[in-house]
Amino acid sequence: MDDDKKAARTRAKILDGLARAERALFTRPAPKSARAQMKFLRTREKGSTKSLAERLGVSRKTVQRYLSGASTKPNKRLQAALAQETESEWQPQVRAQARQRAASSGGLVISCRAYFGLGPEGTSDAGRVRDITVAVSPSHAAAIMAAREEGATESDLHDAVAEAIADAYFRQGGGGRAGLEVKFADVEWLNIAF
Repeated sequence: MDDDKKAARTRAKILDGLARAERALFTRPAPKSARAQMKFLRTREKGSTKSLAERLGVSRKTVQRYLSGASTKPNKRLQAALAQETESEWQPQVRAQARQRAASSGGLVISCRAYFGLGPEGTSDAGRVRDITVAVSPSHAAAIMAAREEGATESDLHDAVAEAIADAYFRQGGGGRAGLEVKFADVEWLNIAF
């Protein structure tokens, strides 16, 4: 598999990890039915069915059918778009407070299984797949979330997470291994918690 595909999958895992961490903070569940999701999203679009239709990639008539209850079972593409858009807009203040807390005082906890390499072959520091759970500093949390908000490239987001893990786990806050280069690749799974 080429490096671009691996980087794209890693970025998707990082974004999914951040999204799951935010969902865990919700104080109320997001709307589940297509009609409730349409109603919620219409309020976010200031009542405009036209802009909601454009946002979802469907016709205005389709939006109106779901709002009236005439249609109840969306196709898979529309169902996925409704779920994604609803979740992205749900409880923005709860999400903003969590991001602020992580960036100012709390940091993030990152758990992953990935290839980490930091030393020559044959040593205990040789590259291998490791399971790591580490609390990263608020400054690294702020950098990761800023990169996400700015729509960072796969490489930038991957590098921000790699640097955070390397500092917190391998370099231990700049201790005796301050200049250590750490390779972070082949991410099998990744979870993030606020």
